[in-house]
Amino acid sequence: MTPLLILAVAAAYFAALFGVAWWTSRRADEASYFLGNRKSRWWVVAFGLIGDSLSGVTYISVPGKVAVARFGYFQMVLGYVLGYVLIAEVLVPLYYRLNLTSIYGFLGSRFGPAAQRTGAGFFLLSRILGAAARLFLAARVFQEFVFGPLGVPFAVTVAGIIALILGYTFRGGIKTLVWTDSLQSGFLLGGVILSLLIIGHDLGLGVGGLVARVWESDLSRVFDWDWRSKSYFWKQFLSGAAITVVMTGLDQNNMQKSLSCPTPRDARKNLYAFALVQLPVNLFFLSVGVLLFEYVRVHGLSVPANTDQLFPLLALQHLGTWAAVVFVVGLTAATFNSADSVLTTLTTSFCFDFLRLETREDLSPAEKTRRRRWVHVGFAVVLLWVILAFHAAQDNAAVIDLVLALASYTYGPLLGLFVLGLATRVKVDGPWVPVVACLAPAASWLVARRAKEWFNGYQMGTELLLLNAALTVAGLVLLARTRRQTAPRPRDLECDRP
Repeated sequence: MTPLLILAVAAAYFAALFGVAWWTSRRADEASYFLGNRKSRWWVVAFGLIGDSLSGVTYISVPGKVAVARFGYFQMVLGYVLGYVLIAEVLVPLYYRLNLTSIYGFLGSRFGPAAQRTGAGFFLLSRILGAAARLFLAARVFQEFVFGPLGVPFAVTVAGIIALILGYTFRGGIKTLVWTDSLQSGFLLGGVILSLLIIGHDLGLGVGGLVARVWESDLSRVFDWDWRSKSYFWKQFLSGAAITVVMTGLDQNNMQKSLSCPTPRDARKNLYAFALVQLPVNLFFLSVGVLLFEYVRVHGLSVPANTDQLFPLLALQHLGTWAAVVFVVGLTAATFNSADSVLTTLTTSFCFDFLRLETREDLSPAEKTRRRRWVHVGFAVVLLWVILAFHAAQDNAAVIDLVLALASYTYGPLLGLFVLGLATRVKVDGPWVPVVACLAPAASWLVARRAKEWFNGYQMGTELLLLNAALTVAGLVLLARTRRQTAPRPRDLECDRP
């Protein structure tokens, strides 16, 4: 597939995307930008979350990682379901009860402004790094197979991608994203299903043959019961639940869309529907990985050193034009579905948790809108620089591993703060809160480095997130006791179901 044909496919895709953005952003106001006027249909939000949670990392990195981890990633996916149950039954009622736009307002109500800014700060750091890693992966693919051969520098490629995201999110915000994400989820699912069929056709396999080939493959082994292994089942399952709670339930980026539903009941239906749908969707991606390595074996091809490049290499250079078109559309949908909402939700958190624009009575509505737009553009620039930093320091590690590692360190303190607020009566605030929240990841990193030496060969995996959160809780409890700041939990923060 030639670079110009890939560009033509991408251009047609974005024409459709900008059409939806124009339609949804008509008569948009500040309430539309932040919460879609709380009129989003739950099933539209649920379908859009498919692409938002999977992203270009899942589209490329999960199939490529099958050679090393087999279907072990699915152990974590099973844990995701438990995580969504906890979010639906504990966090969603609480957020609606407090009528929150930024979910970190709970930390402000429960502890105080220092805790709120600490939680929001870790979200900003987590999402900037996570979004940059995801966009970097997709940008690297487009650079190698499209813009590089045309002589376009990588920095220009990334700047163009971010400019496109700015173009259709700048005005409509969440009201636009709910619909564009649903459109992109449809393209993503279509891409992975068609990819399975195309690879199967090349291998001479029908649907039944595809299922049998994946089932019989040694790469489709799911469960690992070695307690010292990084992929030990209970380690992966519980870590998957914890990662879902923090990366969805405690993450402004994902919860802001759910909170745009009219009622808590609608928001819960959205989460339960998505939890069930993601099981077969992730199985599709893992099955693509098995078939890609089978294709390599049958045709005597070599596997690239960076397995993230396996899917794009085969789709764009070996499987034919139709497969290349499907791959480009699927990758574009996966990438922009997960990345476009980041600028909107980063802007929301910064405006509510740091600038406190909703309480600034000295500012006119027009001035608030102007400042919000400058923040939106500012985060786009920050995202560009972080992606370029990833490019300067890139290695051959799978990006899915990088994203999960970043989550373990940056979301741990956030999980600790929410657990402390929901499960205890501890009252703590002040300048030492961010200090404790920063020391916990540092201590977790040290334990991870020394785990094999200290714990008889045990290897730390994604359970590092739980350790990080536990150290945060312990540090804050110790801080509260030294200051004697225990107090009853306010009744209005109890998370009973409304």
